[in-house]
Amino acid sequence: MSRNAIQRVAVIGAGTMGLGIAQVAAQAGHRVQLYDVDPARTRTALAELAERLAQRVARGKLAEDDKTALLARLTPAERLAELAGAELVIEAVVERLEVKQQLFRELEAICGEQTMFASNTSSISITAIGAALARPERLAGLHFFNPAPVMKLVEVISGLATAAPVRDTLLALARDWGKVAVHASSTPGFIVNRIARPYYGETLRALQEGVAEPGVLDALMRGGGGFPMGACELTDLIGQDVNFAVSASVYRAFFDEPRYRPSLVQQALVEAGRLGRKSGQGFYRYQGGQPEVPALPSPVGRAPERVVARGDWSGLRGVEALLARYPGIIERENGAPALLIDGVCVELTNGQSAALRHPGRAAMALDWAEDYEQAPCLALGVSACCTPEQVAAVAGFFQALGKQVLLLSDHPGLLVLRTLATLVNEAAEACLHGVASPEDIDLAMRYGVNYPKGPVAWGAEIGYRRLLALLEQLHALYGEDKYRPSLTLRHWAAMEEAHD
Repeated sequence: MSRNAIQRVAVIGAGTMGLGIAQVAAQAGHRVQLYDVDPARTRTALAELAERLAQRVARGKLAEDDKTALLARLTPAERLAELAGAELVIEAVVERLEVKQQLFRELEAICGEQTMFASNTSSISITAIGAALARPERLAGLHFFNPAPVMKLVEVISGLATAAPVRDTLLALARDWGKVAVHASSTPGFIVNRIARPYYGETLRALQEGVAEPGVLDALMRGGGGFPMGACELTDLIGQDVNFAVSASVYRAFFDEPRYRPSLVQQALVEAGRLGRKSGQGFYRYQGGQPEVPALPSPVGRAPERVVARGDWSGLRGVEALLARYPGIIERENGAPALLIDGVCVELTNGQSAALRHPGRAAMALDWAEDYEQAPCLALGVSACCTPEQVAAVAGFFQALGKQVLLLSDHPGLLVLRTLATLVNEAAEACLHGVASPEDIDLAMRYGVNYPKGPVAWGAEIGYRRLLALLEQLHALYGEDKYRPSLTLRHWAAMEEAHD
């Protein structure tokens, strides 16, 4: 069936997601039936939608005629049998395999042979759902992100039996609906919920290892990494219980793969009932829905006596422009890129701690920034050999450049570059296993979780060899397969080297 043949769409489940999907389909011009096991819930949901649309009309965001036409295309169904004439049925019911299987078995007995079935599941295997059907080839995943009318991404998921025409029709249909549609195979977490795990996991690990407070880590991920939110504030928004449950689900589904191991820090929040904004406290306390975030600590700085810029910094965006701001004298030397500030060697992290990289010497590791000139803050990992006077000299140097200096414990790989390395590695592993194409992975992460770049493109920009070297150091230091580099990342790094 082509997408043009889909006139009637049925949506099962009148919760937030089901209603949102129904609105998207109706906005695109389809006649839409909304069904819920509780007919009263369906009527309430449609009334709530009518009220929201009326508010948009009042604000000048929607024309009255468009609102009237959209609502006219939406009708409630009180019995499942009323959905028999739909060309596409999308379920958005409770996340329980047996419930979804029973629902699709009933639909298979009701609907015509050409009807396509889609599940909005975010975590259950499409292959497992389809195993209950006589014709599993007409079932696929159609995973919207909440709120469905606003979020651009839709993951179209193929189970083991999903027919290619069904996959292609749903991809084209989602694009007709104004969505960014990507294709994934039915593996745990699909694209977004799988590849996003390190974003949360590395911050949670940094907290567990006492690297810094939540507000510092969040500021670093925003200011250095360019992410819209840090992991602590984001998990507070999502709900610590929800985010922890997803992590635990993906971990179990991959047979305890260490890359997805849940955090004891997050488990403690859940056990304490500190679930984030919805409970009034998570990593932060909330008053009137707003977090109480402590002011960032500002270290005491002093003007350094001598600054030497060694080597070529052109490979790091904005460094030379930043150094040009310095009001004092910067000497230049040849060699590997480093700043020598009153005897302290400051280098971009390579995955080692500063103390291990320079045993017995005063050293600091600099974290990654997308653009060192524009970044509002810079993070430094301080080795134990640095004296307070040396720390003040380094802090004073960067403060003279207009930067908020964030001093961290000597955390290997620090936070931004370590997080980016693990995100790129996870994307590489997903490519290796045929979960999705590199292009679809990048689209999914940009539009599903609003990353400033897709991880594959980001890796190419940072340098696959740099990221591979960092992961190899972390793998050796921790002795954990959590940081083992993907075979695909090794291939990308080899190709990068061959092209230089």
